[in-house]
Amino acid sequence: MDVTYLHQTKCISNLHSTHHHPLSVLSRVSISISKHYQHNARRSLRLGVRNMCMASSSDTLVSGKSSSPTVASKKNIEEEEEDLKSWMHKNGLPPCKVVLKDRVAYDSRHPPIHYVAASEDLQAGDTVFCVPNSLLVTLERVLGNETVAELLTTNKLSELACLALYLMYEKKQGKESVWYPYIRELDRQRGRGQLAVESPLLWSESELDYLTGSPIKDEVLERAEGIRKEYNELDTVWFMAGSLFQQYPFDIPTEAFSFEIFKQAFVAVQSCVVHLQNVSLARRFALVPLGPPLLTYRSNCKAMLTAVDGGVQLVVDRPYLAGQSIVVWCGPQPNSKLLINYGFVDEDNPYDRVVVEAALDTEDPQYQDKRLVAQRNGRLTIQPFQVKVGKERETILDMLPYMRLGYVTDPLEMESVISSLGPVCPVSPCMEYAVLDQLATYFRERLAGYLTTLSEDDALLAECDIDPKKRVATQLLRCEKKILSRCLEATIDLINELPDLSLSPCPAPYAPLLR
Repeated sequence: MDVTYLHQTKCISNLHSTHHHPLSVLSRVSISISKHYQHNARRSLRLGVRNMCMASSSDTLVSGKSSSPTVASKKNIEEEEEDLKSWMHKNGLPPCKVVLKDRVAYDSRHPPIHYVAASEDLQAGDTVFCVPNSLLVTLERVLGNETVAELLTTNKLSELACLALYLMYEKKQGKESVWYPYIRELDRQRGRGQLAVESPLLWSESELDYLTGSPIKDEVLERAEGIRKEYNELDTVWFMAGSLFQQYPFDIPTEAFSFEIFKQAFVAVQSCVVHLQNVSLARRFALVPLGPPLLTYRSNCKAMLTAVDGGVQLVVDRPYLAGQSIVVWCGPQPNSKLLINYGFVDEDNPYDRVVVEAALDTEDPQYQDKRLVAQRNGRLTIQPFQVKVGKERETILDMLPYMRLGYVTDPLEMESVISSLGPVCPVSPCMEYAVLDQLATYFRERLAGYLTTLSEDDALLAECDIDPKKRVATQLLRCEKKILSRCLEATIDLINELPDLSLSPCPAPYAPLLR
């Protein structure tokens, strides 16, 4: 899971306890088994309620559009005015140097996005907040026992699915839940990233067409299928840790929540979860109020949320003026991961990359020999090459020895390659031309797979009223096209450096397969 990377340091803060009921380990098995039989006995009584539960918008962590009452009592207005930060201060958050502000959403149908901003002028090295452990949502807090947390997370269910399920049940308690203000904030964000766009995991089929030509489209479908598999395992958690959901002892997860509701909650948790380093397994994935998505991610930032004694703190890496948005590092993630996980693209991302996959032809009579040579040099028979932004020419040069290996056809030449100590293949001008020509053809075809050109993307992004999802999709595709275009340019440059361009490329019946 690609999430924020954190490091543990030591910090002392004055923390207050928060009311919470962890899972009782001693009663787990007996309660789970007894609930199983009670469930079977009362199943028919619940069937009429089931559809109502699944259709209720209150069951989902990510609310859809809601209508406000025409007349609201003064008490309700005051409750709504208490923001997340005020609730946190009442429950143990020490004084801090940030405020919550509004950013207008691209989609006028949705409320503004909240974000964390400096409440005063800051200098690099200032600690702006320290969220106590009592306000963190982790498996350790949810399950109350690290051993059980490890049992669940090494089985068939991820930490994200456990956290999402827990918050869904908590939301069913409404204002009685200790996490009500935080869940209300997550609902307000609706899983939208800092550009007010949801992850493509929640896009419609027609909206996914915005990503045509990019491998991310298949990645989204694959990830969605993985979420469905986790949904199908939710009842396992219920039976293994039944007392976790003691407030609703007869609500089997897959009966209480539809798949679409679970997927929305999963994506919402995914967009704000933080990956803590140097902590126990049960604490490594944490939901941190005042953390993402309220914090703005930047790929070129050095500031990170940090696990410390008693909580999680943020030390800024640059000066800020009062009111400026606070930014943090999102880890070394390419834009495809940023879009899937958080709903945004960073066009200045130094970690952006595309993948070129090369594979030895299994029909090649010398396939086994070539496989041994590849393995000896740290390569696979199906080898992914990470083309990092700004490193396109270097990656092409790194691919050439592997590509040349696929072009060897003479058994005597193959014996020479096997006996050599390195990735040495005989290189003739026509072979080198053939290898580079294959690469150039591949990059041209891949660029042709997009529906628009780079210039058309630039014109589209210059429009003011473009659909937010189409905008972020276009930004991603433009970044990919720039990398692929530079790969093509580097390949053509290498062809032009060949001593004799009058030669025809050597035939290669078993050339490596590229995709």
